[in-house]
Formats: sequence, structure tokens, C-alpha cells
Amino acid sequence: MASFPAVLRSEWTKIRSVRSTVWTLALTFVVTVGIGALLSLLTNNNFTEFRRGDQSPFDATGTSFSGIMLGELAIIVFGVLAIGNEYSSGMVRVTLAAVPQRGTLLTGKAVVLGALALAVSLVTAFATFFAGQALLGEHSTTIGEPNVLRAVFGAALYLTLLCLFSAGVTTMLHNQTLALGVLVPFFFLLSPILSAVPKVKTLAHYFPDYAGSRMLLVYEQHGQPYGPWTGFLICLAWTAAALVGGALVLKKRDA
Repeated sequence: MASFPAVLRSEWTKIRSVRSTVWTLALTFVVTVGIGALLSLLTNNNFTEFRRGDQSPFDATGTSFSGIMLGELAIIVFGVLAIGNEYSSGMVRVTLAAVPQRGTLLTGKAVVLGALALAVSLVTAFATFFAGQALLGEHSTTIGEPNVLRAVFGAALYLTLLCLFSAGVTTMLHNQTLALGVLVPFFFLLSPILSAVPKVKTLAHYFPDYAGSRMLLVYEQHGQPYGPWTGFLICLAWTAAALVGGALVLKKRDA
């Protein structure tokens, strides 16, 4: 019977020894910071044109996180690969032989994945914020302004929860290709399309990507269905459901 610390060490060794998972985390940082910085610079240089006719407060924090959508894609791929690599290679059989307690195994995977994703997401979120504000010039804000620090932490938590959600879905499906085939269209096609259809857009407001995006809000705009904390709870509920579903499938189905 493997001890939980041994499971944690084993999962950490697996993740850091696979190049694809390391590269996807690096890509999360580069894409989120890079696109956010570029769009912040463009906003500063064309501020009058961008803001013409817009009466709402300018969200400098949100502008710096303009690249987070592509960062989402990278962190989703990381969550899928971190679980799916074992299934595609067949190594999951060896893992299950060494750790027959499947609940313990998935918990160890989730802890290691979550801790690593959170660490990278925190660095990414703060780097993105400060890079964006430096390029926004006189239109920038500071970390001490109301709700700004909460929004930066919200961005990090959102990316972390997306990673764990993706890991849970991959565990349920037992296949990384199938998991990507479900998750990418769900987040980048189905959710945006439903959000634009009046009769069903209320449903899309409770999808994890929309709920997570509320966590980045500095100003709660009129007409929004809920605020940052409710968005966090909805996103957390989706993540918990995916991990519980993954645990149930893992216990009932062979590798």
C-alpha cells in the first residue's frame, strides 16, 4: 500500500519529466503575458479611438488580461496531458499496480497538478498585470486600487481551476485526444455561440469559462448576472464535479 507522500513524489516526478507538460505551462505564461502586453500597448497608443462613446469605467486590469483566453487553452492542454499521457502510453497500468487505492492516486494527482498550476498561474497573473500596467502609461492602475488585487488573484485561481477541471474530464474519458476533442470545442465554440443566442445565453452564463471570467472583474457592470465571488463558486463547483466524476470512473473502470 503506497503512502500518500510517496504518491505525491511519484506524481511530481512524472510531471516534471515529461517535456510536453513543461512546455504547455511555459506557453501559458508567455501567451498570457505577451498578448496582454501587446494589447495594453495598443490600447494606450489608441486610447481615444478605443474609448470613443464608451461611458463605462476603463478597466485597466481587464485590459492587461486580454490574452488570458489563449492562456486558458494552454493550461487546459496541460491538465489533459498530465493525466492523458499515462493512458496513451499504457503506463497507467503500472501506476495502478503500484497504487491500487485509486482514490488516493487521483487525489495525489490533483494535489500535485493543482499546486503546480497555481504556482505558475500566480506568477503569470502578477507578471501579466504589471507588464500591462507599465505599457498602459497614464491610463494604468495600481495593485492597491479597490478590487484590483482580488482580480489578479482571481485570474490565477481561474487558470488553476480550469487545469483541474480538464484533468477530471480526462480521467473520466481515459483518453487525451477525446478529452481535447470535448474541451476545446466546449470552451472555444459552444460556450461563445450559446452566449450570443438570446434564448439560451442564460444557460451559458453558468458555464465554467463565463463564471471564471467574472473573477477578473474590477467593476461590476450593469446587467451582469452575478459578480466575482459567485463566479468563483460556480467555477469551483464545475471543477469538483469533474474530479468526483473522474474518481468514480477510475474506481469502476479498468485502465
